[in-house]
Amino acid sequence: MGLLGILVGLGLLVLLAYRGWSVLLLAPGAALVAALFAGGPLLAPWTETFMGSAARFVAQFFPIFLLGAVFAKLMEDSGAVAAIADWLTAKLGAGRAMLAVVIAGAAVTYGGVSLFVAYFVLAPMAVALFRAADIPRRLMPAAICLGSSTFTMSALPGSPAIPNAIPTAFFGTTPFAAPGLGIAAAAVMAAIGMWWLNRAEAAARARGEGFGDDRPGAAEAAADDPIVRERAVASRDFDPAEIHRSPAAAAGPPILFAALPLIVVVVVNLLMSLVILPRIDTGFLAEPRFGGITLASVAGVWSVATALLAAILVHLALNGRRVPVLRATMDAGANAAVLPVLSVGSLVGFGAVVAAMPAFAVVRDWVLGIGGGPLVSLAVATNVLAALTGSASGGLTIALDALGPTYMALAAERGIDPGLLHRIAVIGAGTLDILPHNGAIITLLAVCGCTHRESYLDIVMVAIVSSLAALGAVIVLGSLFGSF
Repeated sequence: MGLLGILVGLGLLVLLAYRGWSVLLLAPGAALVAALFAGGPLLAPWTETFMGSAARFVAQFFPIFLLGAVFAKLMEDSGAVAAIADWLTAKLGAGRAMLAVVIAGAAVTYGGVSLFVAYFVLAPMAVALFRAADIPRRLMPAAICLGSSTFTMSALPGSPAIPNAIPTAFFGTTPFAAPGLGIAAAAVMAAIGMWWLNRAEAAARARGEGFGDDRPGAAEAAADDPIVRERAVASRDFDPAEIHRSPAAAAGPPILFAALPLIVVVVVNLLMSLVILPRIDTGFLAEPRFGGITLASVAGVWSVATALLAAILVHLALNGRRVPVLRATMDAGANAAVLPVLSVGSLVGFGAVVAAMPAFAVVRDWVLGIGGGPLVSLAVATNVLAALTGSASGGLTIALDALGPTYMALAAERGIDPGLLHRIAVIGAGTLDILPHNGAIITLLAVCGCTHRESYLDIVMVAIVSSLAALGAVIVLGSLFGSF
């Protein structure tokens, strides 16, 4: 009955979340359903297990959610993201519309701009480029997804994305874990994705298919759609409802002023991870008042948070006067972080309740028994949980909460570098989370004014197929040569 309860609770969570119900309600409810089937106490799993795990996630990762959302909102309202997109458009032109959209998405998201902010800024740029080049509108979501939701989120070392920070707390790694493997994975994703997009564009031209009809107001409607919002906040780190809550600059800054904060994110993250933190004395963390922890458990969060804070300060110094109402922008950014972190934390709480049940041992043994060794089983576990929850962050945390210590023990036993586990876990979580019910995909389609029927196959090819190929490449290379 315990296993049935897990399946029923998970099924209700997935089904009702897709219908637009709030995860804040669904996750504890699904946890109670699972506990009811298990035949144990009902209130203790909720107040102690669920809330304890959710609270730990919020406490650990809220700094990144908060600073990331504030930085993204500042970049949007100052016109910096639009300035970068416009500059790339001017340099590459409509003749290379696909490449321009992909590069623009990669540049801003790898520099720390929230995925959803990138969507709302890139979509109008893509409309103008695709219309000028007479490329079908239906290919816009795939082009934006390839640049902003694949290799910059999971593969490129040093990515400030939340999923790339989560494994650091479990494996004692840094956001730059397995850099060589990460770059190789990014190359695979980008190559397969661009091949498919160019192929799809050529096929459309051969059929005489052009841009199609105009669909004005799609982005505005998506930002104000409550169902889109409920699906989105459980999947990523920015509340779309805050997109248009503060006035935007009439004109963006010069390209250097726009791009410099993004560069600061990458450089400071690198320095914190590889130079500064390893050289400072952090013995004080062992004191009870700091939780008796080690640097390894917080280094990743500290590195990303410091990088985002430094970028915010640089942005304010360079572009602060271009933000029409600074307080409104800062408030909107802070508000944009709250619902996503609580929603993902709720998913993590549900996972903790499930993992604490005796029936979960069956699931754990099945996962660990998958052929191919721990690298393959870790990839399967993160893929499946991210797919079921529709959240890379939620699925990844659930998997590592339940199985992280086991994989670390297996790694020590078999001589596997934790950095390799880190990279496989992140890429795995960023693969099948891009299913039709994923909030980011639903938001992207809404912003572009497209439907699943029109655009989802292309998203599958550039995001899921390319990521699975990259994941396979990392597993093979890691098995043969170890982490590098």
